Amino acid sequence: MKRESFKSRLGFLLVSAGCAIGIGNVWKFPYVTGQNGGGVFVLFYLLFLLIMGAPILTMELAIGRASRKSVVLGYKELEPEGSKWHLHGWICILGCYMLMMYYTTVSGWMLNYMLKFVSGTFHKAVAAEAAQDVAAVTNVVGNIFDGMLASPAQMLGYMSVTVLMGITVCSLGLQKGIEKVTKVMMLGLLALIVVLAVHSLTLGGAGEGIRFYLLPDLERTREIGLGKVITAAMNQSFFTLSLGAASMEIFGSYMSRDFTLGGESLRICSLDTFVALLSGLIIFPACFAYGVEPSAGPVLIFVTLPQVFLHMAGGRIWGTCFFLFMTFASFSTVIAVFENLLATAMDNFGWSRKKAAGINFAVILLTGIPCALGYNLWSKVHPIGGRDILNSEDFIVSNLILPIGALVFLLFCVTKWGWGFEKYREEVNTGAGVKIPECFKYYSRFVLPVLILIILIQGLL
Repeated sequence: MKRESFKSRLGFLLVSAGCAIGIGNVWKFPYVTGQNGGGVFVLFYLLFLLIMGAPILTMELAIGRASRKSVVLGYKELEPEGSKWHLHGWICILGCYMLMMYYTTVSGWMLNYMLKFVSGTFHKAVAAEAAQDVAAVTNVVGNIFDGMLASPAQMLGYMSVTVLMGITVCSLGLQKGIEKVTKVMMLGLLALIVVLAVHSLTLGGAGEGIRFYLLPDLERTREIGLGKVITAAMNQSFFTLSLGAASMEIFGSYMSRDFTLGGESLRICSLDTFVALLSGLIIFPACFAYGVEPSAGPVLIFVTLPQVFLHMAGGRIWGTCFFLFMTFASFSTVIAVFENLLATAMDNFGWSRKKAAGINFAVILLTGIPCALGYNLWSKVHPIGGRDILNSEDFIVSNLILPIGALVFLLFCVTKWGWGFEKYREEVNTGAGVKIPECFKYYSRFVLPVLILIILIQGLL
């Protein structure tokens, strides 16, 4: 069977960037930036994105493009005879399944909140409670969020819809499904984020939020400690690209050989960073304009920002636009990871795309149930160190599978026991664009592994 391929270069870039751009770009990057010295953090983040994130991204893409196969068969195609590198490919697939066990639930939250803003649920609840001051509005919004988590019907329902939509898109094929739908979503996402950021910048008092977010604050950096700022930037630059579980490798297997992987990786990183930076320009000016304390994680998205929209003129429309943007951001990642799972099944078991879609729909739906019930019927289940089900699953993926996976990809590409640096470099430099120099061999063998080990060790402490 002839290998599918992207219809256009733009399709490849937008689908790959869509895989990288996700919830963390919005609920983590802006807050971490603001808390770690603003512009000081951003400079270190961009540095580590350039010297760590982008190089490892080229490695995943190189394995895919050189082999024209999904990760398990990709390893088998390139590994020395008799070696077992391909076993890591199955660990990557396990990691993708585990990621979707909770990511589909959180993506469902975005869809849920978008529809709540469309229907006016928040505004009606505030009116019904006659909430006027900040504390009263906070209480109303918090109750809606808690009510969603406590409802098995909402949690299971929206998770199921997310899985169904994702599998449906993937079942249509690479060009007619994934590329076509993701291009529309990503272009819509980019348009929405620009409109939302421009609107936030026009709010009264927005300047204070911009200064907190982006101006270098050496005093804040000294208080936190330069070492902690650097470590936070290193972590963010690694996790933002979804590296280590082969979710990018699969798109390397579909891409053309017209452009170097170094240049394409930099473009993907640029799109990801653009969305992350503009997310902060939505959040901080709006929070400072309305005197709402910015926070991080789910609380930022589902409690803090709805308060901002409730205070804002036309807030129902702006809230709908924001959660439509968040739905696109999370759903583009869901589609990308689903495609990796379907392609692995098709390549290794000889299944048709329709059969792979049907079986994966059942598997992902069933394995997503524990997380969906983890805040209601199974709220007392804490598998790892007091963490609930969602955070336990996230701990395994983020702290073990991704950093260890990135280290394995790195060692495979640059050591003589794997594919080897010269073959990797030849593949990366094929086509027009940015070339990786010969001296990169020493950096990739002696510096990059240390950086990844720092991330791994820190995540386990």
